[in-house]
Amino acid sequence: MVVFRSLLGQVLRRLRTERGLTLRQVSADARVSLGYISEVERGRKEASSELLASLCAALDVALSDVLREVSELTAVEEAARVPTPIVIPAPRRVPSASAA
Repeated sequence: MVVFRSLLGQVLRRLRTERGLTLRQVSADARVSLGYISEVERGRKEASSELLASLCAALDVALSDVLREVSELTAVEEAARVPTPIVIPAPRRVPSASAA
């Protein structure tokens, strides 16, 4: 099963590091404890909608963009976990000697 909070944490961490921001900077801007943001980024804590909005503002990214990316990653993870059906070919018919 795909864990939404893990994918959300991955996206948030990537956005933060791409912007060259430290946890301390995001923590101050979002007014959220550094430890809690770290836990969210590691997928260990669920982010409330209010927390997510604060983090997006601190990262200067639209909430819809974050959720879209997480949704796309979720779809990829789900597709990778769907078992591929095994196709067994039908046996070949060998003409009988009387048919020739």
